[in-house]
Amino acid sequence: MAIVDLVMPKMGESIMEATVLKWHKQPGDPVKMDETVLEIATDKVDSEVPSTAAGIITEILFKENDVVPVGTVIARIDAAGAANGTAAAASQPAAVQQPAQPAAAPQPQAGPAQPAATITGGGNRFYSPLVLNIAAKEGIGMAELERIPGTGNEGRVTKKDILNYVASRGAAPAQPAAAPVQQAQPAATTTAVTHTPQPAASYGGNVEIVEMDRMRKLIADHMVRSKATSPHVTSFTEADVTNLVKWRDKNKKAFESKYGEKITFTPIFVEAIVNCIKRFPMINASVDGDKIIIKKDINIGMATALPSGNLIVPVIKNADTKNLLGLTKDVNALANAARGNKLKADDTQGGTFTLTNVGTFGSLMGTPIINQPQVAILAVGSIKKRPMVLETADGDVIAIRHMMYLSLSYDHRIVDGSLGASFLTAVANELEAFDGNRQV
Repeated sequence: MAIVDLVMPKMGESIMEATVLKWHKQPGDPVKMDETVLEIATDKVDSEVPSTAAGIITEILFKENDVVPVGTVIARIDAAGAANGTAAAASQPAAVQQPAQPAAAPQPQAGPAQPAATITGGGNRFYSPLVLNIAAKEGIGMAELERIPGTGNEGRVTKKDILNYVASRGAAPAQPAAAPVQQAQPAATTTAVTHTPQPAASYGGNVEIVEMDRMRKLIADHMVRSKATSPHVTSFTEADVTNLVKWRDKNKKAFESKYGEKITFTPIFVEAIVNCIKRFPMINASVDGDKIIIKKDINIGMATALPSGNLIVPVIKNADTKNLLGLTKDVNALANAARGNKLKADDTQGGTFTLTNVGTFGSLMGTPIINQPQVAILAVGSIKKRPMVLETADGDVIAIRHMMYLSLSYDHRIVDGSLGASFLTAVANELEAFDGNRQV
């Protein structure tokens, strides 16, 4: 019986655990390659986990609502069962499950044979299918495979590396590798226990008690950790966006007719931010201990409301390589996916700077909390008509202008007031200088 380990996938560089929402398969059920086995959730997005092999589900190691570290084995699949036909295998679930209990040693042997399991398993190393097959044949589990020194590119394990290891390892069984797999279960269960809601307190007066949903709990935790991590400073400015507003009002129908996309203010804001990040690259960074990591990619996150009322931040990847049409397409696609709960895990990963539009909800300005591990977030308020003093060749005049407040919250560990204020002012100037005669 070839047992394949299904592991909790790694959903992003900052995500270390996920919650099991729903199992679509149970022990004894047949499963096809890439068929959904379960649904999981992180603080970023809900996602489906597909099977990495065709066969029969022999074991499920975690219950719904358990919090599981990435790389942990969550289920096991008998890949050999697929050869006997899914109908026959499903009719004898007991025969499938019985060998799985005493065979502690063989279970991890076949686990690494799946590329998806190794890529997302215990670490970030990539293993070629050839290396995985050799590991499976020699009974080398994932934990043991991670310890093999690699001489390939970026420390990858080559065919020569694993053959040399096998030669020096001799015929030792894979039992030592099985121990970490079995130990991972109570460790993950302990993590789940720590998330158990505390007993309800007693409240006086006329109150209504509403239990936080899963997403709100995750958001709350993320916000608290961000404030504890980064010393927040917020700077404010305002921008005269009259030219921008008039241009959009004049061209939005023509834009949609020509390109099939509705243009909002968001892609215009993103374009201005990207242009300013190129001039102030320290804004596009993160902090790792005493090191400053300056990101060469410019990936702009945009805070978007979900149907539940919670916010999520899908990311426009490589925003600096796209024109206004490309930005508009990305903004619309991500916003529609968020509203329809169809965002993929990758859609919320890799952001280097975040834009939030508090004006959507009628606010004039806000003091946003930094989206870790970024170091800055820009909030734009609602656009209001106000009387403003304008300087002209004939003297000062009072005119009605479209005005908007902007606020930038930044991590004062590496972004000081001079850099933060300069960047914010540059964005405002970029919006004020928008070309009202720009061609669609």
